[in-house]
This record gives sequence, C-alpha cells and structure tokens, in this order.
Amino acid sequence: MDVRERIKNVAVLGAGLMGHGIAEVAAMAGYNVTMRDIKQEFIDRGMNMIKESLAKLEQKGKIKSADEVLSRIKTTVDLEEAVKDADLIIEAVPEVFEIKEEVFKECDKIAKPECIFASNTSTMKITDLAKVTSREDKFAGLHFFNPPVLMRLVEVIRGEKTSEETMQILVEFVKSIGKVPVRVEKDVPGFIVNRVQAPAGVLLMAILEKGIATPEEVDATVRRLGLPMGPFELMDYTGVDTFYNAMKYYAQTISPDYEPPEFLEKMVKENKLGRKTGQGWYDWSAGRPQIDSSKATDKINPMDFTFVEINEAVKLVEMGVATPEDIDTAVKLGLNRPFGPFELAKQFGDKQIAARLEELAKQFGKKIFEPTKTLKEGKLEELLKKGKAAEGEEKKGDEFKTIKIEKLEGGITKLILNRPDRLNTISPELMDELDKAITMLWNDKDTRVIVITGAGDRAFSAGADLTTLITHPFDFLEHNRKGERIFRRLSEIPKPVIAAINGYALGGGLEIAMSCDIRLAKKSAVIGLPEVGLGLLPGWSGTQRMVKLIGISRAMQLALTGERISAEEAEKWGLINKVFDDDKFEEEVMNYAKNIAERCAPISMALIKRLINKGGEVPMDIGLEWECTAAGLLFSTEDLREGISAFLRKEKPQFKGR
Repeated sequence: MDVRERIKNVAVLGAGLMGHGIAEVAAMAGYNVTMRDIKQEFIDRGMNMIKESLAKLEQKGKIKSADEVLSRIKTTVDLEEAVKDADLIIEAVPEVFEIKEEVFKECDKIAKPECIFASNTSTMKITDLAKVTSREDKFAGLHFFNPPVLMRLVEVIRGEKTSEETMQILVEFVKSIGKVPVRVEKDVPGFIVNRVQAPAGVLLMAILEKGIATPEEVDATVRRLGLPMGPFELMDYTGVDTFYNAMKYYAQTISPDYEPPEFLEKMVKENKLGRKTGQGWYDWSAGRPQIDSSKATDKINPMDFTFVEINEAVKLVEMGVATPEDIDTAVKLGLNRPFGPFELAKQFGDKQIAARLEELAKQFGKKIFEPTKTLKEGKLEELLKKGKAAEGEEKKGDEFKTIKIEKLEGGITKLILNRPDRLNTISPELMDELDKAITMLWNDKDTRVIVITGAGDRAFSAGADLTTLITHPFDFLEHNRKGERIFRRLSEIPKPVIAAINGYALGGGLEIAMSCDIRLAKKSAVIGLPEVGLGLLPGWSGTQRMVKLIGISRAMQLALTGERISAEEAEKWGLINKVFDDDKFEEEVMNYAKNIAERCAPISMALIKRLINKGGEVPMDIGLEWECTAAGLLFSTEDLREGISAFLRKEKPQFKGR
C-alpha cells in the first residue's frame, strides 16, 4: 500500500504540547499539514516551539532545512479551513470528552467522506468518540507519546467498528513518519502502555497510604534499577492531575481499586501538580529535584511494580488487545525501558510471579493485584505462543521467494539471501521478506544462532537492486527509513547473528552485515560502500554503524572514496572479525556457530546483546545500572545454575533457555 497516494494533507487539531509535536513530525515526513487551534495565541505558541525544535534539529544535521519543513505547515483558527481538504484529521485537543465530541461532530459535517479521523487521546474509548460521527469505520486512535518528535512509539487503536483498511492505512502512515506502530486490536481503557502501568500506580498509592515508604525512598530505590526517573518524579513531570484524572477514569471503567486516595485529591485541589506548578511530590521551583540516592530502602521490593505490570500485560493478551511481542515493543519504546513485561516474565516464571501477586493482593486488599488465570494455571508459555512471533514459527522457509530459511542441527538457522542471478541484491520484496524472517525467528525456541549468507559463491549481497529503484519509482525517504528500521530489528534480535560473507558485500549488503553481531568472511570477499560514485549515500544506517565499528577516519575513507577493500584488509580495520580460506569457509562458519550454540546460555546472550547495543546510546551510569539489573535477572535462571554446576562437574552445560 502506498500510503502517500491515500494521504497527502493532514489536519492537526490542537497546537498544544502534543498537537504541535505531531504537526512537526508529519511535516518533517513531507506531508502538507494544517494546524488549527481556537485562539491565535495558542497557535503562535505552538509554532514558536516548532521553530525552536526544527532549528535544533537543523543545527545537529538531523534535517536539511528548517524553512523547508515550515513551508509545509499552515495554521488557522478556522475549523472548516483546516479540515475541508484533509485526508487525515488527528485530534489533539484537551482530554475532555465533551470537547472532543464537539470537535468531531463539526469535522464530520465538513470533511471529505473518505477522510480518516484519528484521536490522540491517551485514555478515552475510541468507540465512544467515533459514535458522534457518521464514519465509525474510518475512525481510530493514533496515540503519540511525548515528545512526539523524539518518541518512536505510536499506538494505533481499533474502535469496535474501525475497518481493517483504516487500520492498515494508519499503520503505514505511522511508518512513513519514521515511527513504530503497534496495533491495539481491542478498545480498552489505557490501551497498552498506560494500561500496563496503571496497577503500578495503585501500588504506589497503597505504599504511601500504609506509610511503608516516602516518595523519595521509592524513587531512590527504583532508580537503582537504571530508570532515569523514579515513579513519583515522573508523575510530577507529566502532571499529578493527569495521573489523578486517569485513576478516576480507570476507577469508573475498570475497577474501584483505581479510586485515587484522599491525599492525592487534596494535592490536585491545592494545585500541587508537579513541574508545571512548581510543587508536587517535590519542589520544582529551582529546577529538577535532586533525589537522594542514600534514601534507597529495602522496605519495598522494586520487582513488585514489575510483577503487577506483568499481570496487567497478561490480561491484555487474554482479552485480545495485543500480542505479547507488540506489548513488549510498546512498553520499551513508550517508556524508554530496556525490557518489556513478557521478556521479564520469562525470566521469573509463572509460579514466582503468581505467588507474589497473591501476597500483594492480600496485603493491600486490591483485587486487581490477583494473578490472572494464565499465571495461576502456569500457562504463560502457552500464552506466549499465541503471539505474532510464535505464529511466525509455524511458517516454512519455502513460503519466501527471495530468501531461504534452513534449520540445521544444534540450534543453528541459516537465512540465505536468495537472488544469486542478481548477486543477491536487495529488492523491496527481499526487504519485506527479511523483515518477516526476523519476526519469525525472534522467539523461535529451536534457533540459538542465526547465520546470514548469500546464495551461490559470488556474493553475500552486492547492495540495493538499482534496476528496481529505477523501474519502480517510490518515496526514497521512506525506502531509506524502512531499511533502517528493518536493519535495526536485525541488530536487536535476542540471539547471536553471524554474517557469513561469501563474496561481494557492497553498499546495502555491507549494511546488512554491519547490523549482524559477528562478521566472518572468505579470503576472496570484497568489501565496500560504492554509493558515493552513484550520487547516493549509505542510507540504511551505514554511515552510523561504520563509525561505531571502525572509527571516523576509516569510515570516511570507505564512504567518501567508494573504494573496495579485501576481507583481510577489513579484518585489520576491525570491520571483519575473522577471515577463512575459501575452500574451508562453510565448514569454519558452521563450527564457529556450533561452538556458540553449544557453549553459551541463550538468556545470557540475549541480555549481553541488548546491553552492548545500548552501551553506545546511553550515558555510562545508566548502562551500568541496566547491566546490574540484567545480572540480577540472570541469577534467577535455571541456565545459571546449570552453567555453574556443569563447570564444577567439568562437563559441557546443557542450556535450555530458562
């Protein structure tokens, strides 16, 4: 689906914190945007924030021209002018149902029949908002996260009558603006991220009500896990009233257990709303509060917050809201966390989680803390198999046309780029199939190590298929972003990936190899980035990955000259890990992969990959905190016990990934 044929003009209703950010993101992606608010002063404030943001992005080289982006944004206080030509309307007005209802009623009278309506609400039911229009099939939720320019997640929410066509168009729209869409297949309060977090908010209030710990003690304790903010500081940052209103809404729509305590209601009435009023749980008058790390306490167990979130995530899967994989993706991206609830759940197991939830429910008298049926009955593993990734495990390699999947003994899976007559060049179809294969292998229990190579003996991959690019014109910007997204997923798959470079690895082919964890090459292999000689650049993350692998000087040499180097030269530079003689290459690669599969614990490898990948993206102190958290998780695994036991027995460990 070419979403840009369907959507050209986007109307954003509301120029506030979220609205102006959504407008900026859409304009940056090349869409014509009209931003509307009820007062010119609101519009001016929003436009000033857009201009400031774009100036910073231009200064950092993230965009070419701020003026070019601004030229695609029009503003108005007239609703009819904003929506009459719109193909997509994104509502971002205040979180008051009556206001949203009135806006959509008016839009329904003015907008084109084929125009799609979307609400950025973070809590309200999409179905209820859609009912005030005559186009419930073309009405859905597009829940962006703050700030939209930086946050990658967008929840795409299906109302009761939203058509699949509308969902698909919105998913593709989200991808086209460089964000990651997660489908919410059932319209429930809080959707995914906010709903998963909701019970932890109840636990926070219960801890204060019982006088177990103070807000600073809780924050200091939780921040030891590596989170940039504790829950009370985060509540201050986003608004105590926002938390209060959400709790009131959940109390009405989910369970009375969410009813806010009296002291929270008192704070709201006294305008102690956090950062925006200067006072909340902390004093913000002199800037961000300093949390005293020495206040960390053992009076609370930070894992309790994780367990109630896992419980809620399981409920969402049981209700058919989303898959475990999508919930993990949403929570990691929406909350900037290294692990999702199901990734953590697999480390602890049903029994431990269920037992602690029973204790919490009894201690605090909250029914929402009681373990779900799945956890009680020990069927978490069964539930996980219902996710998209598990469905992908049922697929066979022969369903692909441009790649092949071969399952070998010992937990090794080969992913073969299969266009040998075209030097395994990367067509749009191959790109899509690579994406599907990554999903298929992500949680495949039979796969411990993935080996990516090229069909035939001439090329790993000679890069993008330029004939396809010429004969099938499309949006090059989106094509680049798509490649970046897929290659990033390849780098993040939670098991070792080896690039077996058996010939030419040029351009996009080299970018695939650089997205792998280890690169092994034939002595006769040829490495290079020839894009500069074609008037192009390495647009699938090559400029960024190359620098991290071999440094600026060598990266400049390869990318600016377009020269090709031998595998042995690439090994000296650190671009290739190991070079083998041509006649022994296949055998040596398989031995290398087999050695990893037999000797290394799957959970340990997955955590090591994530930590090393993130190590270059976050400050050292945060990375070290994540490392401590991951190490703590490993102490609860059966694999750790097996590894130590086998070492003492002087035997080879039999890891099971548990």
